[in-house]
Amino acid sequence: MDARDQQIRNWSMLCHLSALVGLLIPWIPLGNIIGPLIVWQAKKTEFPEINVHGKESLNFQITISLITIILGMFLMGSFGYSAFIGNSFAMFTSGIGAALLLGLIRLTSLILVVVASVRANSGELFKYPSIRFIK
Repeated sequence: MDARDQQIRNWSMLCHLSALVGLLIPWIPLGNIIGPLIVWQAKKTEFPEINVHGKESLNFQITISLITIILGMFLMGSFGYSAFIGNSFAMFTSGIGAALLLGLIRLTSLILVVVASVRANSGELFKYPSIRFIK
């Protein structure tokens, strides 16, 4: 493998791994989208092979962000409704399912990002289960 192929693999891997910025540094809003966007925009003209990895990573991170926002709104709404009716037990139990689902989605996201990064480093493309916003 020559130096160019190794650079392509490294930058492709970084396209996926940069999404972990949002998980590791939670105070950066939408860091999981900003990381891959910066890597993709910086290297897509220099290495056209990275274009595919960047789009794939961005589509998945946008999908995960939308799901997280929707579940978060549902979670806050269920807490608010339970507080409104004045039942503390309902306030505790009504959002626990949404909170568990939200945690499971975040864990799945982390696992898929690591799998995609490993595959990108070996020269393969990993197709995330996501909505295709960027084609």
